[in-house]
Amino acid sequence: MEPSNETNAHSERSKRAFAVKRQGAKDYIPDTAANFPVPKFDPMALMPRQVPNHFRTLSLFSGGGGLDLGFDLAGFEHICSWELVSEAADTLSHNRPEWKVKGGLAGDVRNQDWTEYRGNIDVIHGGPPCQPFSSAGRQLGPLDPRDMWPEFVRAVLEVKPRAFVAENVAALAHKRFEKYREDVILNPLRAHYELHIFTLRAEEFGVPQSRKRFFIIGFDTSSSNPGFTAPEMTHADYGTSDLFNPTTIGVREALGLAPIGKDGISPTIRCSWTGPRGTTSILSSASASKTFAEYEIWPNGVAPTRDAAASFPAKDGHYRLSVEEVALIQGFPSDWTFAGSTYMKLGQIGNSVAPPMAYRVATSMARFL
Repeated sequence: MEPSNETNAHSERSKRAFAVKRQGAKDYIPDTAANFPVPKFDPMALMPRQVPNHFRTLSLFSGGGGLDLGFDLAGFEHICSWELVSEAADTLSHNRPEWKVKGGLAGDVRNQDWTEYRGNIDVIHGGPPCQPFSSAGRQLGPLDPRDMWPEFVRAVLEVKPRAFVAENVAALAHKRFEKYREDVILNPLRAHYELHIFTLRAEEFGVPQSRKRFFIIGFDTSSSNPGFTAPEMTHADYGTSDLFNPTTIGVREALGLAPIGKDGISPTIRCSWTGPRGTTSILSSASASKTFAEYEIWPNGVAPTRDAAASFPAKDGHYRLSVEEVALIQGFPSDWTFAGSTYMKLGQIGNSVAPPMAYRVATSMARFL
């Protein structure tokens, strides 16, 4: 059978990409790190470590550690993380060797008897897999075998913590999932917890990326927690001024790239686990592609290191991103490293809560515990 025109076109694109990569590697002469742009965005400036508050946390669906890191820096005591993806569990163990982490099959929350933690946990936090509800997925909701919301609810009801934090993509708040939210998540929890439901934007907390997350927070009704409100924004939107808050910087400035007259908040970084397996693109939409092009940033073929990115020139001379820089755009500090292949690292980053946003949720909760 003769190859199709589409197959031939794909083959030609692959050959051209390989030729560019090979020539780039040939021409590139490694120098010092001084050749790389120096980022002007420091996530740690948004998350100063708080003194220990002695509130104990149990983390479910921990992923690359967005919530775990935010709560850790906010002063909470880590008890254990549960994470099915081995590479993500390795990320947690590498960055916090003192933490107890259950990973791989040992981190599967299904069929776990959570009563062993009863009386020893103040806060359960976690983000059940978002793919069943994400616009980047098929939005099958409860029909998706990855739907783990019933397991999160079961864990809360068995452990009976003083409070819990659950997060997911903003799409879970849509009307199409209203009955599911009420029947599976909210109603079982309302009998025991005072619920607070809201959506937050990462860019309102200084993260140079457009990213919404849907939160459900509950406080044990047997204790008094009057007046809890969602954390207030700490930063004004890019391009606006605010008498009370600094302005979130654009993605080019955050990365330390030279001014070109155009900058702004990065489009939402896509979790690579929702696309073709092995992809190293962070594009979430066609409009995101146009925005990155305006900023002269190349979002496809993210390189494993900055040195590798520099040796592989991108189309039109746009700046090729590395894993480290994608993590920075997500709000992870430079010393938080990820385990696994490039594809797996990007999946952990794009699937996480922006740590500065998690930190503000955690500090708000600490005040009301």
